Order: sequence, then C-alpha cells, then structure tokens
Amino acid sequence: MTITIVGAGLGGLSLARVLHVHGIEATVLDLDASPSARTQGGMLDIHEDAGQVALHAAGLHDEFRTLIHSGGEEARVYDRTAALLFSEEDDGGGDRPEIDRGVLRDLLLNSLPAGTVRWGTKVTAAESLSDGRHRLTLADGTSLTTDLLVGADGAWSRIRPLVSPDKPAYSGISFVEIDLLEADTRHPDAAALLGGGMSFALGEGKGFLAHREPDGSLHVYVALRVPETWAASIDFTDRDAAKAAVLSHFDGWSDRLRALVADADGELIPRLIHALPVGHSWPRVPGVTLIGDAAHVMSPFAGEGANLAMLDGAELGLALARHPGDVERALAEYEAALFPRSAKSAAESAQSLELCFRDDAPAGLLEFFGA
Repeated sequence: MTITIVGAGLGGLSLARVLHVHGIEATVLDLDASPSARTQGGMLDIHEDAGQVALHAAGLHDEFRTLIHSGGEEARVYDRTAALLFSEEDDGGGDRPEIDRGVLRDLLLNSLPAGTVRWGTKVTAAESLSDGRHRLTLADGTSLTTDLLVGADGAWSRIRPLVSPDKPAYSGISFVEIDLLEADTRHPDAAALLGGGMSFALGEGKGFLAHREPDGSLHVYVALRVPETWAASIDFTDRDAAKAAVLSHFDGWSDRLRALVADADGELIPRLIHALPVGHSWPRVPGVTLIGDAAHVMSPFAGEGANLAMLDGAELGLALARHPGDVERALAEYEAALFPRSAKSAAESAQSLELCFRDDAPAGLLEFFGA
C-alpha cells in the first residue's frame, strides 16, 4: 500500500515518524525547496495531553526534553500602561515546556529515513479515482497515484476539497510579527519588561503577545482587531511606514510598549488569523483524510494548533498500525476521535480570542489565570 502525506509540517512529520516506528513506509510531499527554505516561526508550548503524547508515540520524548527552553513557561500580563498585573515564574514543574518550532521540526525530520520527504514537490490538484485511490497532479506536470492520501498541508489545503467544501474565514484579528534581536544588550528595557517566557499586554481589540527566544531575541505578535483588508492597505516593504501604521493603533499606550514596534529589527510581517467553523467535520471518504490545520485550523489563542497537528498525526499513524489490513476501519476510527477533540479545542480557541480582546481587556485573561 502506498501512503502519501502532503505537507512536511509538524503534523505530517509526526504521522510519518509514527508509521516508521511501526515499520510502515510513507512518502511526504512538501512544496518548500529544502528544510531550510523558510523560517519555521517562534516558540511552541507542547502540551502534556497532546504534543507530548505524539512525541511518546514517536519515540522522541526523551530527546525532546533535552531541547526545551528552560524558563520558557514564565508568564506575565500587563495593561496598556505597562503595569504588571500578573506574573508566574517557571519553576521547572509545568506541563507545557517551550521549544523552538524549527528545533522541534528538525527533531522529527531527522528521525525519518533519508528520502522520506520529497522537497520542492508542489501539489496543484487532487482527484478521487473510482477505486478509492487518488491522483495528485504536481507543479512540474507529472502526477502520481496513491492508495492512501493524507492532507497535512495547512489552512489552505488542496486536499480538503476532496472531503469538505468549507474554507477558513477571517477571525477579525490580524497579527504583525516583529523581532527585537540581542535583546539583553540592544533592547534592555524590552528584555526586562517581557521577561524570559510569554507576556501579554492587552487592551480593547488590540495588544502585544511576546515570547523570549532561546537565542536571546524577543518575538512579538502585535494583535489588532481590524478589517480583513487592513494589512493589504499597508506597504510592509517600507519599514518606517509600516511601523507608523501599526503604532497609530496604540495612541495613549505606554512608551515602553510602543517601543516594541518603534525599535523592532528587520521586517514587519503581517499575518491574518483565519479559522474553520468550530466542529468542522466531513463524511467518510474512501482513501483520504486530513490532519492538523487542514482539518481544523483555528486561532492561536488556546495554543492548540501545533499540539493537535502532532496528536492527529500520531493517532492516525497508530490507527493504521492497529489495522494494517483495513485502512477504512483505521480512518473511521481516527476521525471518530478527531472530530470531537478538534471541536472542543476550536471552541476554546474562539472563546480565548474574545476573552483576550474584549472591552475590558486584560481582565478576561487575568480571570483565566486566576489572578
């Protein structure tokens, strides 16, 4: 049986690794030219009941523990005046250790046999065949046929239309990602303000979400409740103009917080936050299923996206290993657990978004932390 996974993100690689552990071969297709073709994003907190479950199934949990960012579970909450309203130290006893996304991806990638991932392979179309197999058309004009097709290709999945007509919708929140490099020496006030882990400074419909990177930089997500067209109206290649556009939303905020934007190094990167409907599901379609954002992209405000993608991949891999002669039984078993699990997390993510940016923010987040 041929198994083809589209997408070499955390979910696709978790699936490939768990299959490999059980002696099952799979091919992963990814449109990136190489593993280093683009940066992988910032820090992730890996949950004990999700991402860490996947790492145990993959036989990588012990190695993962050697790679976590010590101190990364520290949390702080500020208001718009930069008054500290909540602080929680990382005493090493938390169940959501932080790790750099790129480091985690490399851990998974390096655990696979050479050649498992076909880099520079973009899927342009997918079609169902009458016998339950699927044909993929690639950007180079070639095609391939597979017995089992798994869409692990993110929010704008080309595989999802085989099972569902739903598309992600704009959540109402846009991010602008910025970095402050060598923070302790070049941006000491920002480093002191934001600390060693995750920090939030929130107000009505806007705020700053930041975390300390293992390399000593600060990665900041500026969050704004703005129209879907807002980012496209700004020339983000003009850094000064982009900074001015972002800062115009923070009149009256503390200069310490505004400096996170004013003093940012490098480019400002806009990110629109999209989500599939809460409870997204599909009828059983022979020979194909989805994992990760392809199945249930949601806002990041519950920290579930990467964790669920990894858990999806591991659970699907384990189901296929349990039922080697009955793929449809394995897929049905996987989806029966997937749908309620992802619906619960998607609902929590949507609720957390509203909680973070409601009129009295950061009061909702303080309630969440029990402060």
